[in-house]
Amino acid sequence: MPDRVCVLASGGLDSAVLLGTLARRREVHPVYVRCGLRWERAEEALLASFLRALRRRQGLTVAPLVRLELPVARLYGANHWSVSGREVPGARAALSSNYLPGRNLLLTSLAAVHCARLRIPELALALLADNPFPDATPAFLTGLGRMASHALGHRITVRAPFRRLAKEAVIRRGRNLPLSLTLSCASPRGLRHCGACTKCAERQSAFARSGVPDPTVYVATSAGRGFAAPGTPRARGAREQSRGNRERQRAATGVRGHRRSAGREAAEHRTGPRN
Repeated sequence: MPDRVCVLASGGLDSAVLLGTLARRREVHPVYVRCGLRWERAEEALLASFLRALRRRQGLTVAPLVRLELPVARLYGANHWSVSGREVPGARAALSSNYLPGRNLLLTSLAAVHCARLRIPELALALLADNPFPDATPAFLTGLGRMASHALGHRITVRAPFRRLAKEAVIRRGRNLPLSLTLSCASPRGLRHCGACTKCAERQSAFARSGVPDPTVYVATSAGRGFAAPGTPRARGAREQSRGNRERQRAATGVRGHRRSAGREAAEHRTGPRN
C-alpha cells in the first residue's frame, strides 16, 4: 500500500507549501471544506490552479481535490464578518480577531471521516508555531486523533509537520512553488488580495521577513509600488506577479464556471453533508 496522507487544504500559503512538500515523497490526497465563508470562491479557484501547477510545472502526482461541505452560517450568524464580508478585521487588528471558534475542530472532524472512508492513516494540517488558538495545540491534535480513531474504527494520526515553523520559514521552504496561486485574504477582490485586512498584513510581513520576493497583487497598495530595477527582489517579485496574473486569469474562468460545474464535481467527489 502506498504511503498515503490526507492534507486539509485551505488554498493559503501554509497548506499549499505543505501540499507541495509532502507530494515530493508521498501520495497526497487534498481535501477542501466549503463552509460558506466570504473568501471561499476565490480560495477554491486558486487552490485548483495551484494543484494544476504542481502537476504540470512541478511534475508531482497529487490525487484529485475532494470537496466537502459544512455550512457554518448558522453557527457564526449571517452577520458575522466571515460570512457577510462586512467589518472585516483591518490590517492593524490583532491576529486573534481572525479566530473562528471551533473551526479546526469542525474541519478536521469532517476530514477524518473522509480518511476513514478511504483508509488513509494520516491527516496533515498546516498549523504553525505562532498559531495562538486552542484548537491548534499539540494536545488538541493528539486528542482528536484518538477520538476519531475510536469513533470511526480506523486508526488516524493527526499531524502538523510545520508546527515548529514561523510563516517566513514556510515561505522559504516553498519558494520554488507557485505561491502566487495562494490566497491569504479575508476580503478578496476577485482573485486578488485586498491588501487591507489582517490576513493580508500578516502575509506581507512574512514575505518581507523571509527575503523571498512577494508575487502577490494587493489591491490597496498596488498603485503606489513604483518602478522596480531589473535584478532586484522587487523586480523578481514583479515577474512572478506577471506570471501569477496570467494564472489567476485562468483560475477566474473557473470561478465563472463554478456554478455550472458544482453539480458535476459533487457527483464525482463530494462525500460531505448537503444543506
